[in-house]
Amino acid sequence: MTATPGTPAKRSYPHPPSTVRIRGGSSALRDTLTLMTLPVLAALALPAAFAGGGTRRWFGGRAESQRAEAQAAKDAAAAAFYELDTAQRDLRISIETITAVDDSPAARRAATDFETLGRRIDEVSQRYIQAVDAHDLDRDDLEAAAASRARSELTSAKDELIRVRQDLDRFGGSLGPLLGKAETQLARLAPAVERARQALLGASNALDSVREKGLRADDLAGRLAALSPELTKLNQGAGQHGVQQTVERAERVQREAGAIRAEAERLPQKAAEIDHRLVSLRTRAQALTTRAGQVDPVLSELRRRFAAACWQDLQQVPEQAARDVRQAELKLREAQAARDAQHWPDATSLLSTVRALLNTTDEAVSAAGDRLTRLNAVQKDPQAEIERTRFAIRDAQRLAMSGRTTPDPRHARPLDDAVGRLERAIGTLEAGRHPDYWHFLSETEAVRQMAALVVARIREERGGPLSGGSRP
Repeated sequence: MTATPGTPAKRSYPHPPSTVRIRGGSSALRDTLTLMTLPVLAALALPAAFAGGGTRRWFGGRAESQRAEAQAAKDAAAAAFYELDTAQRDLRISIETITAVDDSPAARRAATDFETLGRRIDEVSQRYIQAVDAHDLDRDDLEAAAASRARSELTSAKDELIRVRQDLDRFGGSLGPLLGKAETQLARLAPAVERARQALLGASNALDSVREKGLRADDLAGRLAALSPELTKLNQGAGQHGVQQTVERAERVQREAGAIRAEAERLPQKAAEIDHRLVSLRTRAQALTTRAGQVDPVLSELRRRFAAACWQDLQQVPEQAARDVRQAELKLREAQAARDAQHWPDATSLLSTVRALLNTTDEAVSAAGDRLTRLNAVQKDPQAEIERTRFAIRDAQRLAMSGRTTPDPRHARPLDDAVGRLERAIGTLEAGRHPDYWHFLSETEAVRQMAALVVARIREERGGPLSGGSRP
């Protein structure tokens, strides 16, 4: 059969259905149509018979529309519930990250706020589940009113879920600084632990190298052994001891192990330095013994030529010098024994004591010779000392008057006192056959110091050094 353009082609049957023609008018035609339509109705009924295990009653368009809207509300609520649950799980990971690292009040407050939000989430989730359980949208006899009520309750549950989700998102956004800090700490954890382990290994290797050179380094070995419990805690991990504590422990172990390694690597050099100091201080002690023996002639000349006040404080120098040198030699022997036993801290401490004793002796022995030299100079030409002191006073006076018509009393008064003190010191040189030259030198030195203090005060008040003045 040919189809007319624009109209669908009629389906052809190889064997058209047979009809029973019954004479008798319209009733016979109805019977014929009934026989033809039975197979079509049966075919339409089959899908309904197998859908849902039974047949669904037909209640009309409004009931089905309400059912569809209720189902849509149920699907939307389910999606909101899933999104809220996912967001809560993600945020719980963030909270656990923060609390594992941070024990600050802000971190504890964040954990408490999350627990409060969790209780709200449980409440709205429970209402959602109750709404779902309360309405069977697949019932065949679901009425329009029941479907409408289900839609309303499910929509309300969805809205509550969305509101809580929004609160949860805002709370999560506020955790940014805390979470960033916690993630930074976590990022530091593994590298810090690894650096600590490498530092311990480096310290151990350095000690082995030192021992191969015949140096025991027992104190360094003891310090390294003391770090063993710390290494055990590092191996136990942050899960048992906390992230922050583990990072701090790793950094502390790294520092201590690094210090041990550095000292071990420097130990051969330290041993060589101690050997050199032993030789040097022993030589110096011998030289001071010789010099101390020269103090008595110096004192004899001082007694012969100058007043007692010029040398009385030096009377004990020879005896004290000899005693200090003997003490230094004793400490040197103890230092040598400590070095032979490789007790490096003891050897270093003893050598410091020897050096202090020899310094004191050197100063005392030198003081006698210096005293005689200065007394000889002032006895020969006291005017040089006087002019030197007057120059210091005049220099301070010029600075005090710089830019002023009258000096500041705070500066003028001590300078006037200095002038008077110098004049009195000069007067002592004219009293008697044996002037107290040492007192005179002490006074002129004190006057110059007084002038120097005034200069320093003026410069400080005026904001720094000024041109036009010489150093007193």
